Amino acid sequence: MADTPESITVEDVMVRDVARVELPGSRDEVLEILKTKHISGVPVVKSGELAGIVTRTDLLKHPEEEQIAILMTRNPITIGPDNSIVEAARIIIENNIRRLPVVDDHNLSGIITIADIIGAIGRLNISTPISKYAGNHVVSVWSETPLSIVGAIMELADVKAVPILDANLTLIGVASDKDLISASIIEDKTEMTDMSAGSDDDAWTWESMRDTMSLYYSVSKIQLPTSPVKDIIKLTGEPETASLSSTVSDCARKMRRNRIDQLPVINSTRRLLGLLRDKDLLNAIV
Repeated sequence: MADTPESITVEDVMVRDVARVELPGSRDEVLEILKTKHISGVPVVKSGELAGIVTRTDLLKHPEEEQIAILMTRNPITIGPDNSIVEAARIIIENNIRRLPVVDDHNLSGIITIADIIGAIGRLNISTPISKYAGNHVVSVWSETPLSIVGAIMELADVKAVPILDANLTLIGVASDKDLISASIIEDKTEMTDMSAGSDDDAWTWESMRDTMSLYYSVSKIQLPTSPVKDIIKLTGEPETASLSSTVSDCARKMRRNRIDQLPVINSTRRLLGLLRDKDLLNAIV
């Protein structure tokens, strides 16, 4: 009997050997895991029990914060190993998240991500065209846009990836938050602030010389370079794409095989028609 989405459990597809960080921990430790493991989020544990989760988005939104306890999302939504992938997909869609820690008797036993569910969808041979699921409201950027500006655009638009277009509006690549993290650097610098020893209640302060002391403090910040976003294409290569007639399972297999979260949808002349996100494909089983 062929598998159905309802017959596949979380335990069947979840990752058991989960990269994790222990409290207390540092932001640099998380950044190193995200870069080397090519993942988008890391569970945070304390004495074996799940305490929170920290993601690429958390690091990019708070570039100056170093403490994991402040960066992480506390009490994250979880799922049990016996639930079906349909239930996992439903929870992910309803809560607009990308991963679910799998908890068994309060202990972290694994994690299931959208990518894991996409892998299962690829094996289900769903022949529905993606035209039903692909979105046509797409934030895209010009190939000469600096990476630092691309990061700001993605944060303001709350998107994980943006197609890169040349001056002829032809698709030439895709920049994802994973690419931004890979390109980021930690910048250490010293800043100064003036702390006045005078009293604000002194009526003559405005015409007097106030005593001040200078406080120097160190700031460590995640920094994106100002190089053009087209430089990412040298590292990521020609983007994988889809057409409106591509099937759900074909696109799921392509995403899984290439470890990507999205597929630009184009026409025969490579003009951008929309963007198929991995989360869009979850609707095919929910």
